[in-house]
Amino acid sequence: MALPNDYAERVYAGVLGKLIGVYLGRPVESWKYERITTEIGEIDRYMPEIKGGILVVTDDDISGTFTFLRALPDNGNRRDISAQDIGHTWLNYIVEGRTILWWGGLGNSTEHTAYLRLKDGIPAPRSGSIALNSKTVAEQIGAQIFVDGWAMVAPGDPELAADLARRAGSVSHDGEAIYGAQVVAAMEAQAFVESDTNRLIDTGVSFIPPDSTIARLIHDVREWHAAERDWRATRDLIAANYGYDKYRGNCHMVPNHALIIHALLHGEDDFRRSLTIVNTCGWDTDCNSGNLGCLLGIKNGLAAIDASPYDWRGPVADRLYLATADGGRAITDAATESFHVVNIGRALAGEAPLHPKQGARFHFELPGSVQGFGAEGDGVSVENVVGHSARGQRSLAVRARAGGTARIATPTFIPPEAIAMRGYVLLASPTLYAGQTVRAGVAADESNRQTTTCRLFLRAYTGDDTLTLVQGSEAVLEPGTTQELVWRIPETDGQPIAQVGIEARHGDGGSGDGTVYLDYLDWDGAPEATLGRPAARGTMWRRAWMDGVDDFRDRWPEPYRIVQNHGTGLISQGTADWTDYRAEADVKVYLARSGGLAVRTGGMRRYYALTLDDDGQARLIKMRDGQTILAEAAFPWDFDRSYALALEADGARLRGWIDGALLFDVVDETDPLTGGGVGLVCTEGCLGSEAVRVRPAEA
Repeated sequence: MALPNDYAERVYAGVLGKLIGVYLGRPVESWKYERITTEIGEIDRYMPEIKGGILVVTDDDISGTFTFLRALPDNGNRRDISAQDIGHTWLNYIVEGRTILWWGGLGNSTEHTAYLRLKDGIPAPRSGSIALNSKTVAEQIGAQIFVDGWAMVAPGDPELAADLARRAGSVSHDGEAIYGAQVVAAMEAQAFVESDTNRLIDTGVSFIPPDSTIARLIHDVREWHAAERDWRATRDLIAANYGYDKYRGNCHMVPNHALIIHALLHGEDDFRRSLTIVNTCGWDTDCNSGNLGCLLGIKNGLAAIDASPYDWRGPVADRLYLATADGGRAITDAATESFHVVNIGRALAGEAPLHPKQGARFHFELPGSVQGFGAEGDGVSVENVVGHSARGQRSLAVRARAGGTARIATPTFIPPEAIAMRGYVLLASPTLYAGQTVRAGVAADESNRQTTTCRLFLRAYTGDDTLTLVQGSEAVLEPGTTQELVWRIPETDGQPIAQVGIEARHGDGGSGDGTVYLDYLDWDGAPEATLGRPAARGTMWRRAWMDGVDDFRDRWPEPYRIVQNHGTGLISQGTADWTDYRAEADVKVYLARSGGLAVRTGGMRRYYALTLDDDGQARLIKMRDGQTILAEAAFPWDFDRSYALALEADGARLRGWIDGALLFDVVDETDPLTGGGVGLVCTEGCLGSEAVRVRPAEA
């Protein structure tokens, strides 16, 4: 089927709907209807103050949805991707006990149970089967909460969406949980081309057994809705016939699926009313609200979200977190993730990918998108507008009073308000580093009465975990002119960069406000940085490392001492944009089967590494859902002695040095890893290092 003309915009509306629904429902997650109505009344607005006071949070519904979908591009965007392939994706991007899942234990948390099965070598779909895990455990809600991405890559193809949902869901679930996920996926996929709610429901039900509990409850809810227009009365019938007292476990699929269908019908295409109903009904509010918000976003587009009298988009500003073993993808936004989804869908349809504004990470090409940018200062505003772009169709308008300094910035690392965020941990690496070059296209409005002085700036963490301002060079724009700002990022003493932005000053006084437009903002190049313990210390430099080991504490003489008790663990930092670079570290193995330096890290099971192994060998290995030895050489080495390791990746060529001597020079000709961060890797033991240095690959 041909892709819809408005595919990207509809995916963006679906992603926003998912975020809005999750952020709306999360503060009252697991509350019962009676408590909500007594203490609050109706959930018709954001209420982050109920749970920590932070609106944009790390959440399993979001992290799992956009992370497990990476199984497709990681496996060549094959339409025949298997459940086993998706299970490998779980093992690569999940950090055990820390990210994505609710770690409630074997037989208690469905996803934790499935993860342990996968880790023990039990492949999907057996890892999530009723036969292995019991009916109650296998029929909880998780298959449904992670399903939206699989639907959005199959616009207008509900059969494919339902099949992908089945394969993905079977990694951890079975039975009615799979059926519920298939219904949601099929409805969302069909919503790209069908606007009638009842036809969408008919489509969803057509892919599951007619005698299933999910099919029966959908039939009942539709009949109750037809006979009773009061949504509260219908909710009472759901509670009486399909409530938690009948479907046991921590969070069963059946009751919550009923609430999605219920709110979809009673909400009558009103975005706010629909989310109000599904959240006020209680139970798994953020999951149900997230699925429903995504469906309505796809079905009715951005206009339906924006038509609400309540500002859903402004407080969110597109921001979301994906806490995974790929820390460089953690700090992201709705527009960025939308284009990841769109390009998977385009690949499945045999279409070329889209890269707005020559691939700029901040391009603002989707209506209303601000990609995390927020305005600072009195009288400063930021708005996505049509025009004023040399590379595309839209830009950000930054308006400010004459004589004042206007700043707008977007996060590049964990923001201060999220340092001590409750709930799911935020593992993240910065996205911007010293040595990289930032470029931004700016334009001064032709109606400005005075010149505009612009420059780039960043904020980096300090020793007391606050932010300090670092500014680039100034450029002067006459009214109606454009310019590209270019800035090579300076060293920050190893402290992570938390924000990047632009500032503008309209004249030195006088009358008339001014407007400057940000067309795009991007950066490139390999970092040139030393990642060690900053002189001023603090804690955020350690938070910049994705912690995938059993022990990584700040109590030892060297900054980095990692311990892995079983299997292989690693800490890593950096992004997939790091392609050709050299990493260096003095590594001391105290006791281990293997330890060393990694490059192009992209999760727990994707990287290259130069290792010292306890059989007296040095090895250059490739991890890609399994280990391949690219080269090895005898290298007698001693525990408790420091060795200078260097590993360079340049295209498919890899070179490794120990103590300045070149040991390995190989070309990975079989599906090479193309980009990723640096890391320290350890198998069953302990190693330490003072710093990891990164610089461009040698010519």
